[in-house]
Amino acid sequence: MNVDPALRSRIDALLQSNRVVLFMKGDPSMPQCGFSAKASGILNGLGIDYAHVNVLADPEIREGIKAYGDWPTIPQLYVDGELVGGSDIVIQMANSGELHTLLGVAAPDRTPPTIEITPAAAEMLRGAIADAGAGYALQVSVDADYRAQLQLGPIDPQAIAAEVDGVRAQFDLASAPRAQGLRIDWVDDERGRGLVVEHPKTRTVKSISAADAARMLGDGALTLVDVRAPEERAIASVRVPFSVLDGDAASEVEALAKDTPLAFLCHHGRRSAAAADHFRRLGFTNVHNVEGGIDAWSQQVDAAVPRY
Repeated sequence: MNVDPALRSRIDALLQSNRVVLFMKGDPSMPQCGFSAKASGILNGLGIDYAHVNVLADPEIREGIKAYGDWPTIPQLYVDGELVGGSDIVIQMANSGELHTLLGVAAPDRTPPTIEITPAAAEMLRGAIADAGAGYALQVSVDADYRAQLQLGPIDPQAIAAEVDGVRAQFDLASAPRAQGLRIDWVDDERGRGLVVEHPKTRTVKSISAADAARMLGDGALTLVDVRAPEERAIASVRVPFSVLDGDAASEVEALAKDTPLAFLCHHGRRSAAAADHFRRLGFTNVHNVEGGIDAWSQQVDAAVPRY
């Protein structure tokens, strides 16, 4: 596939103007695919300046960049105008230290994290690894929000690894420091039956009752944000500083101090939960979702608010 000369000039200009360019789906603060999230997460972890191009917002570049570097997938990392590769190659180079050398940053810290695996969890994991066959280990990945994912995978001699009670836990370069303090347990209680992973730095959206939200709002200790559509607010509404998360209102909320106590409100609590999680990902540290939404508000706080 040939690249249109005008498009080639656009890409050339991008690469000439920026030493490091990542063509990705979404942007580094909100990647739109897992591979783009991994590549951008590695670059973010290195603390370097880099340009990014959201190919979802530019269909011409989305297809053209594949032909430009003869590379069929997104993301793609370019350094000094040369294609480095996609997410798998970026991960491999980061883990080996090659990417650090290429970008001129300090060699990576490969110190294994200290994690806890309870005896019950260790017994379960040893059994699962044995069932998988020789040469398997526990793969632990921890994202920027300190949420962990566990899976079994082949033993990688190059991985950062910790041995705990007969279980080999392997980490990629970004996950290793984030995994410090991780606790893996096996439970059979009201939480369900299975592995539970806990991290002291996990940031979550807190649930809050309509009654507690109203009390805190009255005390000036909470900023309430109604995320419903205008036609819904015309039926039933609560007086709040921000009535909808679009346009100027969204920008005003995003400009608040990151420790501002925020609570999000919708009809029954589902849409507001998504909005609350979005602001948690933006770095807000005290985020709540009003359980039951304005329907609960009508029942717990003010019966004059219509239910619909």
